[in-house]
Amino acid sequence: MSSIQAAHWYANPAARVWRATPPGSALQFHRTIAGYTPTQLTELPSLAHELSVGRVFLKDESNRMGLPAFKILGASWATCRAVSRWLGLDPQAATLPVLADSLAKVLTNPHDVTLVTATDGNHGRAVARMASLLGVSVRIYIPEGVSKSATEAIADEGAELISLDSSYDEVVAIASESTTSHPLDFLIQDTSWEGYVDVPQWIIDGYTTLFAEIDESLDTLGLTPDLVACPVGVGSLAQAMVDHYRSGATRPRLLSVEPVTAACVATSLLAGEITSVEIEAPTIMAGLNCGTPSTIGWPSLLNGLDAAISVDDQESRAAVADLAALGQDAGPCGAASLAGVRAALADPARRDALGLDTTSVIVLVSTEGLAANPLDNR
Repeated sequence: MSSIQAAHWYANPAARVWRATPPGSALQFHRTIAGYTPTQLTELPSLAHELSVGRVFLKDESNRMGLPAFKILGASWATCRAVSRWLGLDPQAATLPVLADSLAKVLTNPHDVTLVTATDGNHGRAVARMASLLGVSVRIYIPEGVSKSATEAIADEGAELISLDSSYDEVVAIASESTTSHPLDFLIQDTSWEGYVDVPQWIIDGYTTLFAEIDESLDTLGLTPDLVACPVGVGSLAQAMVDHYRSGATRPRLLSVEPVTAACVATSLLAGEITSVEIEAPTIMAGLNCGTPSTIGWPSLLNGLDAAISVDDQESRAAVADLAALGQDAGPCGAASLAGVRAALADPARRDALGLDTTSVIVLVSTEGLAANPLDNR
């Protein structure tokens, strides 16, 4: 167990030559969900001037199918895959109405099915939303440190909430144990461990829709990204980013950003192996407050990330405020991307390591809106 002492920086000069296995695509399924539309990719010229690069874009996940974060992309696809497997359906042909109708046909009461997960907030709300859409039950386990507003938002989706005075990792284990011997409990967890890899991989496959949308939006402008930066907790979204870009023709530099108090990915990359970190204090970046990287994502993170950096709460707060001044709705986790890019590019050696110059195109992935994790509740 490693204890966080200071900010981290990691760089891998060989990352862009590594090739990943092409991930499964959930884009067609997402397009069948009522309310689906690609989220905004907004250009922010003032940030390009500040960072001395060509163009900066923000991928805004503050409203993804009516939820204030991107997590519904993974939760919806993983739920589709898990329920389809149980029903014996082809997930590539499945839609939400097909799944709901099929459950109603085989069960006297569809609420006998329960979706289960542990969460810092956004993932749990997304799983709860999927349960509501399917007409099934949902049970959500919550660790200490989750804001009151995030907890209330999950409850408003109709979820049974179980709040525990425990760390995120401990709560994940408790949620998993709760499904033992309950065949109609489906664990939809966004981190993996030995013996539990299918659902986390489906969640990651669902996240790749976000990056496919970025490519489509930039392509209309005749652009490709030179750097894509995203926040990381256990590393699932970062794995989706790596797998998407390291299996396609576009090969931007890829940067992960996490809290200095919970920098499990950067710490592990620096150690060359998965390393748990002791979380000594909560962070306003609550969705990133994770102590151990996902094992399923580790090979992609180790081989395909160009760089990893950690930032503190003050840097995240400043990024939230600056994006708000530009009319962008970003919570502390989402704004971490800007905070991380600022910290990286402020150092000439790190800028060189990322291969950036005055013509470079940067994409900042903002994973949540402020409603998902309000600063005034922290």
